[in-house]
Amino acid sequence: MRTVTALTWGVKQSFRAYVEGAGGTIEAGAGAARAADGGFTFAAAPDSSLTLDPEGRLAGRGLFLGEVQFTAHGGMLKVSLVDPMLEIGEAGAILTVADHPTRTYRLEAAKLDLAAPAPDPTGGLILPAALMMFGTQWLGDHYPAGAALDPVRLAAG
Repeated sequence: MRTVTALTWGVKQSFRAYVEGAGGTIEAGAGAARAADGGFTFAAAPDSSLTLDPEGRLAGRGLFLGEVQFTAHGGMLKVSLVDPMLEIGEAGAILTVADHPTRTYRLEAAKLDLAAPAPDPTGGLILPAALMMFGTQWLGDHYPAGAALDPVRLAAG
């Protein structure tokens, strides 16, 4: 068993392009960093328990730290991605996020496809992601539930 040490996710490339194309900003902080591909990397929290077995199966719950703020149109568009959490359970793999820096509420943003994993060249795992119903509201109702999102990359050590 290897422990998952980081999660990298770009949310949706077209959403990032829209925000930046509209003269907006995307700021990562509080532990999150912008990845070379435009996504965002979040380190695992000390109490994270997500593991990857030798067959590529995930188990546990991954808690990740950091914030990303998407802002455009003079603040009329404002989306927060705070402290993602990945839970593996009977419903599959659900990625939840806090939708505000106060971390008061969490919402189910994406469902990851555990049946279609791809190995990451660094030894981790890449999982396809699809938008969940609450995720549509989180992104301002611009994408329907089930829309393909950027894949989630998990690094394991």
